[in-house]
Amino acid sequence: MIVECGVYRDGHRDGSVPLERVHEVYREKGVFAWIGLYEPTEDEFDAIRREFSLHPLAVEDAIESHQRPKLELFDDMVFLVLKTAQYVDPIEVVKIGEILVFLGEGFVITVRHGEGSALDEVRSRLEDDPDLLRHGPGAVLHAVVDHVVDDYGPAIQGLENDVVEVEEQVFTPGRPNPAERIYRLKREVLQFLRATIPLIAPVERLARGHYGQVHPEVQPYFRDVTDHLVRARDQLESLNDLLTSALDANLTQVSVRQNEDMRKISAWVAMAAIPTLIAGIYGMNFEHMPELSWTFGYPMALLLMAAICGTLFWRFKRAGWL
Repeated sequence: MIVECGVYRDGHRDGSVPLERVHEVYREKGVFAWIGLYEPTEDEFDAIRREFSLHPLAVEDAIESHQRPKLELFDDMVFLVLKTAQYVDPIEVVKIGEILVFLGEGFVITVRHGEGSALDEVRSRLEDDPDLLRHGPGAVLHAVVDHVVDDYGPAIQGLENDVVEVEEQVFTPGRPNPAERIYRLKREVLQFLRATIPLIAPVERLARGHYGQVHPEVQPYFRDVTDHLVRARDQLESLNDLLTSALDANLTQVSVRQNEDMRKISAWVAMAAIPTLIAGIYGMNFEHMPELSWTFGYPMALLLMAAICGTLFWRFKRAGWL
């Protein structure tokens, strides 16, 4: 469905042009149209496709979504796929959405899928900067890409906070086992990486001026976006490495605890074996058993067991087995 449609003339929005007349004016010099759609169906998108002569393959991608970040050129139209990111802290999930941008002579069409990175703020900010809007649809493309990449920052910050919590949990004195949480966070980080890494090369090409649809005055702005993307990638790769180290450390901690448990079990078994041994030998049916002629035979045997077990307990405690 169409959520926003604006015609811009010489850097200012022309509110006198209704939606049904956009096709009459967007080809004029110094004029371009910006149409925003949200999760359109094939039927809803059909009129847009016919009016702006959009390539069928790009239209198919825009309707079905779930595309990887990419930049493609169809005749004189640039097609860019962006991945949005929104971190939901209570459930520790990065919600990945999509924004697909069609950029042509005199028009820019944005198609949103998912909840992240709404473009109302972008439109308002651009309309407050007529000098930038005079550079045409390329200025809109930069503003959209910059907005999406800026939204990566809070999502990465949310992941960093949870990674710090996981590290503290791994080395806590208790017996937690955050392996499942580590694995889930690692999966979110990898998903986030898949949304950012493929976008670096396309934005670099936009910054180098490979596409005539982007005004030369706008191209340098894409270099700043590239820097932000590279920084986001490096942060996510660092988080992935930290989670890998945390998972290894957690497995090591589990192994250490198991070894400690086995040592304790072995110590108690050793202490239980001594009375069993003495009682087994003492209880054999010899002709001259201590209790037959000695009143303190049983107390002496019990005292001997207690003394040996006490000595073992002291030694095991001193060695750290108990």
